[in-house]
Amino acid sequence: MLAHETGSEITSVLEFARHNPREIWLAARNVNQARTVASEITQTVPGATIHILELDLTSFPSVEKAAKTFLSACDRLDILMLNAGIMAVPPGTTNEGYEIQFGTNHMGHALLSKLLLPTLEKTVNTAPGADVRIVSVSSKGHRYLPRGGFRFDSLTTTGDDLGAYGRYYQSKLANVLWVKQMAELYPEFRVAAVHPGVVQTQLMDGATASPTMVRAFAKVAYRLFKPVEEGVRNQLWASVARDVHSGEYYEPVGVRGRASEDGKNRKLAQELWEWTENELNRYLARSVK
Repeated sequence: MLAHETGSEITSVLEFARHNPREIWLAARNVNQARTVASEITQTVPGATIHILELDLTSFPSVEKAAKTFLSACDRLDILMLNAGIMAVPPGTTNEGYEIQFGTNHMGHALLSKLLLPTLEKTVNTAPGADVRIVSVSSKGHRYLPRGGFRFDSLTTTGDDLGAYGRYYQSKLANVLWVKQMAELYPEFRVAAVHPGVVQTQLMDGATASPTMVRAFAKVAYRLFKPVEEGVRNQLWASVARDVHSGEYYEPVGVRGRASEDGKNRKLAQELWEWTENELNRYLARSVK
């Protein structure tokens, strides 16, 4: 399963389809656009089975509905690619009141993973030779958050004082920390965080809170960025390579050991995990009433 339908995700789906998996689920907020993507891919790879799953990571009910739809149709999940994201958008909050970038890039993915966890575990326990992977697409930008700078007090606010990129870096650090703790608690999976490199995708299109100079530079520098086909190599590598070490953060391709000091902090990873779980459990307790 892959989340979202921007350039890198489209290329990821295409590359997976070329290796003849039983089925691929493409989760996207824009269902019509995702259907177009699936149609284009099946023209390139006839016989590819691609299902579209409506998913809005800013809304917990949408995440819950998407998980239920998938679980009603599938009893196996080998690769979960958490690669949706937003960057440097104006201040705001998700439907549940989380800072918009943290809520989208971390909380939505965390809830989706939690709801799919029983199926991931079932796959490990019942499918011979299963090698279940969870890949979270982070960013080396997590290193730019000042050391010790993770601000729990900002997570249920708009985080105005952090700035657009500070909020983004914090959400990407959350990806790295979540992977670290997930690997500790679930050693039966291989879990990795990856930086895709500076890639020619539409992520910068939404960065409307970026300073004008930054946006102008990005347009000029765009032609210097990696083509999407190269940018997905790291996440594709992490989803299948034998030498992936669970809980690690990787830069292209397969280079580990470059996480920030906060990104290597087990105590911080545990604190974020517990904070996240408390929030998710509180929502789920309400949703079943």
